[in-house]
Amino acid sequence: MQGRQQACVRNGITLLSGVDPVRRCERIADAVTVRDKTLYFCPSPLYGYGLEKLLSRLEIQAPNSAVLCIEADDELYELAKENIEMLIKSWKERSVSIYFTNICEAEKLCSFVHGIWGARAFRRIETVKLNGGWQLFPQLYSSLCDALRSEIATEWSNALTLTKLGRLFIRNMLKNLPLITKFPPVQSLSFGDSPVLVLGAGPSLDETLDALEKHFSDINGNRPFKIVCVDTCLGALKDRNIIPDLVVILESQHWNLRDFTGCKNWNVKSAVDLSALPPSARILGGQGFLFFTPWTDLNIFERLKNAKLLPTVLPPLGSVGLTAVELARRITAGKIICAGLDFSFALDKYHARSTPGHRTMLNRQTRFEGIANSGYDNASFSAVSKSGSPVLSSPVMRHYRELFEQEFSSDVRLFDITGSGLPLGVKTLSLEEAAGVLVKGGTEFLTQRRKGAKTQRESKDFFQESFAELTDRLEIFIFEEKKRLTDLKDILTGEAVAEQGRLKILIDECDYLWAHFPDYAGGVKPDISDISFLKRVRTEIDLMIKLLIFRF
Repeated sequence: MQGRQQACVRNGITLLSGVDPVRRCERIADAVTVRDKTLYFCPSPLYGYGLEKLLSRLEIQAPNSAVLCIEADDELYELAKENIEMLIKSWKERSVSIYFTNICEAEKLCSFVHGIWGARAFRRIETVKLNGGWQLFPQLYSSLCDALRSEIATEWSNALTLTKLGRLFIRNMLKNLPLITKFPPVQSLSFGDSPVLVLGAGPSLDETLDALEKHFSDINGNRPFKIVCVDTCLGALKDRNIIPDLVVILESQHWNLRDFTGCKNWNVKSAVDLSALPPSARILGGQGFLFFTPWTDLNIFERLKNAKLLPTVLPPLGSVGLTAVELARRITAGKIICAGLDFSFALDKYHARSTPGHRTMLNRQTRFEGIANSGYDNASFSAVSKSGSPVLSSPVMRHYRELFEQEFSSDVRLFDITGSGLPLGVKTLSLEEAAGVLVKGGTEFLTQRRKGAKTQRESKDFFQESFAELTDRLEIFIFEEKKRLTDLKDILTGEAVAEQGRLKILIDECDYLWAHFPDYAGGVKPDISDISFLKRVRTEIDLMIKLLIFRF
């Protein structure tokens, strides 16, 4: 009874009603809107009053839903565990999913939920406050629920992206395998302590390029800093005769070829994703460096790694601008200044001048129709830029801005140039301050270079193997991959009898054949007894075998 009295009032907050608390909690459970494939987030369950009623409703109306109880107070956690442990056990035996935890770190809680229920188990999350216990830590419980909601949304978003582009990603990767023998991994590239200017293609890029020409009259001469740019910037730089030190190529779709208009055989270095559009990887003609951003978990990636063929792995950030920043962090120990990563636009300007989008807008202009921004739609909204001026943005751009802050705001080497872009969560510099940092930060770098210090490692220091040795290993890998596909094809066509468990092994090993299927995208395991699934897998095999036939 003493424990019950302590639970009713704690820190001056009433947790349970003194008048028929059980019935009150059950009425709350009765009022909950029950929907299938929903995770019901129940903060501070205390004695579990109302849980029985909620679970009974889920058993009948929403069998694919589940309940997650969480308690942040150590003493109340032990109290709740003692009172609801048998309840949880009995409902699990009835195949109704309910779990109780005291994990209060967002990342660990998301991993806990994913580990129990797997990918895409839920479409939404709802908070159920059966008592007043949530009032002890309202902000914590709210943030945990928001983190789970964001995780669920991300899982479904990734699954949709994988459904749309997963087949293209793996085809591009297989076509690009010969590049492994020609392009060293991007980790073999180093800018030493040189400061780096990372350029996106946002509208504010024009101001930055104007300032570069003003402060550095010989922009391609004895430049005290390095320039890393996204491929969409190439036209703007080429028009101003500014040669970047590294171009980042990530896009896998054919419309990306517009970024290289007028830049064929420009002879600039490029960092190329292994799943990028194959013509994009070869169009510039300069030295290429490979990196890899895994779009999902596939067994073929692990096989490439074990064969020592997988290039430098970068986290999948979704945006070429964010990937360029991450690359810059890895190849320089100096300061990094961002420009043109706006994640915003104006009605008459979506990208910088001379970029494909801006050229298209100008080409569409007539006497009867002015420059109309195709980026503006019903989802766009007003925002405030770093300089305080009004701009437009979109949900996708805002997501990437938030991801930038999440990934990079803790890096004290990162700065952003003021302008029309959204604030990125890092220190903002004026154009004059940024020019000073680029000059001052690069002085020591230039001094070392004049003295003969080796600031950029050559790829041969990293590639100890000869071309023939590397090619041999890649040919072995391709031969083994083709054999897997051929064996699977023979089993599915009836030309070979599968040994016990062999079909399942091959389906798992060749998961890139089906990872983009809508019903299995995002980590959902297939049912190999499903004839429809096996027929769809069979249709994917022939093309993959053809993609693995090429000369080095």
